[in-house]
Amino acid sequence: MVIDLVVTIEEDGFGAEVPSLKGCESWAHTEDEAIINVIELTRFYVKLDADVDVTVDLARRSKKKNVYKIIFTKE
Repeated sequence: MVIDLVVTIEEDGFGAEVPSLKGCESWAHTEDEAIINVIELTRFYVKLDADVDVTVDLARRSKKKNVYKIIFTKE
């Protein structure tokens, strides 16, 4: 499964959201924290087990937004 993750660079931190999952969003002081938080939420929203591996790849970058692909693979 591959899902888009959008990280918005704000004045006081980073907002992260999965547009395809309503309400799956997070905010943190660092981009890494925001990504980790939203991945946890995504696991919850789609009911993924702990044995599912997660890879995050940068798809594109701009001044205010970074778009990543979250790739979930089962061992």
